[in-house]
Amino acid sequence: MRYEVEYLDPEPLAALQLQRLRRIAELAYANVEHYRRAFAAAGITPADLKTLDDLKALAFTDKETLRQNYPFGMFAVPMADVQEIHASSGTTGKPTVVAYTRADLKVWSEVMARSLACAGATDRDIVQNSYGYGLFTGGLGVHYGAIELGATIVPTSAGNTRRQLQLMQDFGSTVLTCTPSYTIYMAEEARAHGIDPRRTTVRIGVLGAEPWSEGMRREIENAWDMKAYNIYGLSEIIGPGVAQECVGQCGMHLWADHFYPEVIDPHTGKEVADGEDGMLVLTTLSKEATPFLRYATKDIVSMTRQVCPACGRTSPRISRIKGRTDDMLIIRGVNVFPSQIEGVLTQIEGTEPHYQIIVSREGALDNIEVQVEVNERFFSDEVRLLESLGARIGREIETVLGIGVAVKLVEPKTIARSEGKAQRVIDTRKL
Repeated sequence: MRYEVEYLDPEPLAALQLQRLRRIAELAYANVEHYRRAFAAAGITPADLKTLDDLKALAFTDKETLRQNYPFGMFAVPMADVQEIHASSGTTGKPTVVAYTRADLKVWSEVMARSLACAGATDRDIVQNSYGYGLFTGGLGVHYGAIELGATIVPTSAGNTRRQLQLMQDFGSTVLTCTPSYTIYMAEEARAHGIDPRRTTVRIGVLGAEPWSEGMRREIENAWDMKAYNIYGLSEIIGPGVAQECVGQCGMHLWADHFYPEVIDPHTGKEVADGEDGMLVLTTLSKEATPFLRYATKDIVSMTRQVCPACGRTSPRISRIKGRTDDMLIIRGVNVFPSQIEGVLTQIEGTEPHYQIIVSREGALDNIEVQVEVNERFFSDEVRLLESLGARIGREIETVLGIGVAVKLVEPKTIARSEGKAQRVIDTRKL
């Protein structure tokens, strides 16, 4: 399926972007107090947005903005018009909340259908969707897109790997959607049960929600005898479907008719030249329920506006994510902030204010070990009490993060001190 908007020349694309920007800016200004204050601080109103560059007068929006307006302060429509709500983790334990009108769900379905088609999927494919369903946007985003594309969707969700492999064989799945690490884990489990993943019917992987490298791509493609494509999205903007690699695997096409991109120097706030690394900033051009103007993603990318040599699309392309400007980790598709773990530890008696988070990759899956210093009184107590304390810490952290972690209690003064910023995270993964 060909979407002509992906091949627009720069001038008509910019005209469409500006038309949509004005409408969304007026909607946000009229209904979201945060944006009324943002326009006032910049000394402008939506009527002053004569060009796309005029948007740069506004300050950035970020996760902190959402936290301060939790839960519904960023909604630009009445609750009666909200059809769906999603949420992702925030730094304080409160989720960041986003909403969708019926029109928003249609846009989401469209951009996800375009993403699947960009990777080579068609209405003849059987899409096995192994992203999680629920408040996490991954599962439902792919689901809506596959339906819009006309493909057959198998909503397996995450986990239950042996059954997933059985269904893959029985149903003849041709497209696999999940995290890259789970793709590798599935291949390992397949071989362990006498199934050769290279002999399955899967021909395309649409993989995202966590950082992965070109080396990991090669490992996945060799394990499955398929092509693995990178997809990008974030719940604040729409979910998955913001950008997608085409068959050329030479950058992710960003659907700029719905999401206006800037790449800025995080230190100066100024836009960088094409090809240079900077923080991706996105403005939603068609999202009604929770429109975001100049949302600072904290993801480091580079961008090119050159016509794609592989597919001919004129939409801008962003690189794979090269890093973050904050301390967020992405573990098994879940956003994890060290401050969330710190918040748990400070509420538990017997722990010292010294901890370290060890992130590792064993096989295909990411793991977290939290090392926590215990005060002298607790550490000299019997083993049973220490085990109970460790189990409690593990339960409390899992409640906040939504994923399990290993907890290691260590003696006082075991964790190295620093005169500068404490090294809270040791990431041993080769991403």
